[in-house]
Amino acid sequence: MFGLTPLGTIHTAISLVALVAGFASLIRFGEIAARHPLGRTYVWATVLTCLTGFGIFQRGGFGAPHALGILTLAVLAIAALAGRGKLFGRASRAIEMIAYSTTLFFHMIPGLTETFTRVPVGAPWFTGPEDPSLQKAVGVLFVVLVIGCVLQVRGLAKRSPAPLPGGVGG
Repeated sequence: MFGLTPLGTIHTAISLVALVAGFASLIRFGEIAARHPLGRTYVWATVLTCLTGFGIFQRGGFGAPHALGILTLAVLAIAALAGRGKLFGRASRAIEMIAYSTTLFFHMIPGLTETFTRVPVGAPWFTGPEDPSLQKAVGVLFVVLVIGCVLQVRGLAKRSPAPLPGGVGG
């Protein structure tokens, strides 16, 4: 279907699980965090999406989608480290939130590319990864990411206790 290989079909199904879990977590908790079941589902489905993506070479050998998979895994690792403790000090929770949200944005890049270079069948919206309209759509999603991260961090700041006099606590 839509020219997908069996691996491509599995990869797509897993990525859809990740997207649903990620957006559901954002809606329900205002963040993606591995401490929530939806967040854990998102994280593991994203890892599996990256790993299965490494076996897909539709446009030749190693390329931008593979590099994005490596970047996604690196950002997931940063998010996990930030979520497990105080490695980044007071910024740990904010870094965790921003990192997980960024990986959701990363999902959207190949998601838009692969979906809308195939559909609607016979008249896809984009001609390929270099299509200026696709690049504008990704740019709009990046602006949404930045706004979303600002709102998440503001919400976190409102929920966090104020530091004690002298900068202690918080």
